[in-house]
Amino acid sequence: MCKLLTRLTAAGLLSAALLSPAQAAEFTIRLGHLWPAVSGPHKNLIQPWADKIEAESGGRISVEVYPSGTLAKPPAQYDAVKNGIMDVTATVQGYSANRFPLTQIVELPGVAKDAVNGSCILQSLLDEKLISEEYEDTKPIFLYTHGPGLLHTRDKLIKVPSDLSGLRIRRPTTVVAELLTELNAQPVGMPAPGSYTAMQRGVIDGVAFPWEAMASFRLNELTNTHTEVGGLYTISFIVTMNKRVYNSLPADLQAIIDKNSGLSWAEKAGEVFDALDVVGKKQAEDAGHEIFTIEGGVNSPDWKPLLDKASQNYIDSLEAKGLPAKKVYQRARELATNCPS
Repeated sequence: MCKLLTRLTAAGLLSAALLSPAQAAEFTIRLGHLWPAVSGPHKNLIQPWADKIEAESGGRISVEVYPSGTLAKPPAQYDAVKNGIMDVTATVQGYSANRFPLTQIVELPGVAKDAVNGSCILQSLLDEKLISEEYEDTKPIFLYTHGPGLLHTRDKLIKVPSDLSGLRIRRPTTVVAELLTELNAQPVGMPAPGSYTAMQRGVIDGVAFPWEAMASFRLNELTNTHTEVGGLYTISFIVTMNKRVYNSLPADLQAIIDKNSGLSWAEKAGEVFDALDVVGKKQAEDAGHEIFTIEGGVNSPDWKPLLDKASQNYIDSLEAKGLPAKKVYQRARELATNCPS
């Protein structure tokens, strides 16, 4: 009987231990971003980063991830981190127009070959302190780009710039808006999540997106024709943290954030987006869509003069404001040859 009671007591204690809640984290970080929870960027990049921080901190840091602009809409996400509305974000710098002009040089035609290449370029520009002054109000964790941007339309195939005449094309940033304007299109500004509804309602005739986004935001459901202009543009992204939150962490936990920052994670992000481009393109191919590739990409005689003009106009406009755009552009082109792709 005594042995039975002992076994029952031990079993009860074990059961209680198994049922007791896990010890609460010392710090909770709220991370908000723009992609849907079912999308590749959320599942393959943002959530794995959050999981790694939790694991390497031994659960002392809990990272709560809020997709789909839950905590702040995409245009407000950077300021939401700056002002402490959320602690970390993954967002597009260009959604804050004219705020990161030197950073957005990476968006110009012919700078980046793919997402890995663009991410290395962008993070290196930050590490070399060529664009670091644009980020003094937050704690950058890593910067990256998506893969090559291209043109997707409902049913009009684009072969030469004049085919874009009069078409309302969703543009991600003002830099891409200038490119589209030079190409005779009518750029319509909106964050990525709004594109599906705008296309569905006929507000726009097409979108400028990488292949990844065509799957992430379901635009392959609404477009039938796609034009690849190699090197047309790429968009810059940032994962960044509220400075006060970072400074509130003890040194050993700051070290974990620092370890999961910088070039290694920038290139991981690039790898994720390049892989997702393959998924997005295959989705369109499997649906029987028409895909047209411009021979020579941005160096095609039909496209190059217009794109070169747009790039020069952007660089000249920054130089006129006293910004070292030529220096940053030249260094970005140098990095493009040294960075992996």
